[in-house]
Amino acid sequence: RSDDAAWADDIKISQKWNMPAVLKEISGIAYMDGERFACVQDEQGIIYIYNTATGKIEKEIPFAGAGDFEDIAMVGETAWVVRADGKLFEVDMKSGKAAQHNTPLTVEHNVEGLAYDKAANRLLLAIKDEEPSGADYKGIYGFDLATKKLAKDPVYKIDLAHELFADGKGKKGKKGKAVKPSALGIHPSTGEIYVTDGPKSRLLIMDSKGGIKNLVQLDKTFEQPEGLTFSPQGELYISNEGNKQPGNILAVTLP
Repeated sequence: RSDDAAWADDIKISQKWNMPAVLKEISGIAYMDGERFACVQDEQGIIYIYNTATGKIEKEIPFAGAGDFEDIAMVGETAWVVRADGKLFEVDMKSGKAAQHNTPLTVEHNVEGLAYDKAANRLLLAIKDEEPSGADYKGIYGFDLATKKLAKDPVYKIDLAHELFADGKGKKGKKGKAVKPSALGIHPSTGEIYVTDGPKSRLLIMDSKGGIKNLVQLDKTFEQPEGLTFSPQGELYISNEGNKQPGNILAVTLP
């Protein structure tokens, strides 16, 4: 769609940080402060603290063995990491102690997105592949931080029949392939939900109630967007897995 194309042209990248080799397959990021991101990659149970001022990893916090770790969210001094099989790891950033929490989601669902929903004291989990309850939407599920339980029903439903997911011939997306969420975040002032679609290099923007507002095709600068986070001031950062190039984190300004 031409309006989306024009919108995409207005996206500005104000800063770019190329990742060291160990983060070539960077799969999730969480904003810590003006100089630090907490990062995970999809092979090792390690949190990497990347310093943007030095361009180096200043600390590694191992919390589990090898595994497909997909995203990270910060809740105070605690990091939460989600594995593709739906298991959550609660990591004390100071002591390095970790606890594992099970959810009903599995590797078939392929959980790739995780965000902290401060207003509701919960984590949001986005699945990339099979939706448990049907093929007409993709669910975003809530994990209550008080009870440490995942609600059975999704908090939000990405409507796969929405016109923005239709292909150029007017056909709707098939069987959950219309969008494959790879990361998500909540804008701190608007409450809007931002979701990256890694395989298609797109950014989906939903309102605070889950209604679809925009679907933007990102350009080739975003090689494979797999991580997304906001600063408290609303600055957007998107990380990309590397292929021939290193993985990176981009500071992104939207129109």
